[in-house]
Amino acid sequence: MLLIPAIDLMGGKCVRLMQGRAGTETVYSDDPVATARRWESEGAPMLHVVDLDGALGGSLRNFDAVRAIVQTVDIPVEFGGGVRDAATLARVLETPLRRVVLGTKACEEEFLRAAVGQYGDRIAVGIDARDGLVAVKGWQESTAFEAPYFARQVEALGVRTVIFTDVAADGTLEGPRTDSLEAVLHAVSCDVIASGGVGSLDDIRMLQRYERDGLTGVIVGKALYSGAVTLADALEVVR
Repeated sequence: MLLIPAIDLMGGKCVRLMQGRAGTETVYSDDPVATARRWESEGAPMLHVVDLDGALGGSLRNFDAVRAIVQTVDIPVEFGGGVRDAATLARVLETPLRRVVLGTKACEEEFLRAAVGQYGDRIAVGIDARDGLVAVKGWQESTAFEAPYFARQVEALGVRTVIFTDVAADGTLEGPRTDSLEAVLHAVSCDVIASGGVGSLDDIRMLQRYERDGLTGVIVGKALYSGAVTLADALEVVR
């Protein structure tokens, strides 16, 4: 199971939000590239980078910082936030990003089908659920799609990696919502990465039990930035 540090960008700075709500940000660094270098130097196998301004506003806002990160580190980087059209997707994937995580646009079947057809496993889908329903547009709106159903739909279109977040857990340090995670894991056979709520090494140990069900990674954000866990200790657990 991969342990993946998160770098969430807002106004060019590294921040964390509480349950994805604008106005709840805590700034942890004004140098995203230095933060990326730090996680790489401490052994991170991959980075998960999100343009929060892009996710909320619908277009890229922090991609210069993303590009600088990708050009600086040697580990894979996945990116999401603000990719809402084919031209932007092509522009983003001109960089050596490992993959782009589509959220809002993944709800458009023809767009997702075309993206997977062109870019293959460089396309992942972020499934962000609030009260069991997929949330879009920076988690500001809920759709009628239940998360497990939506996971099956995107897998049927060829998506090989799903990143699942229970919005209610994100940024709380209170532990992942395992019931919603289990429902998604049982719905698909593709790789699933969990995100949101990790606040301790015990949370990571608990998630390891789901490896047999297809959990291939966990994204950790606030717990690392706040010092609740260290990356070295977290990596030792997953080893």
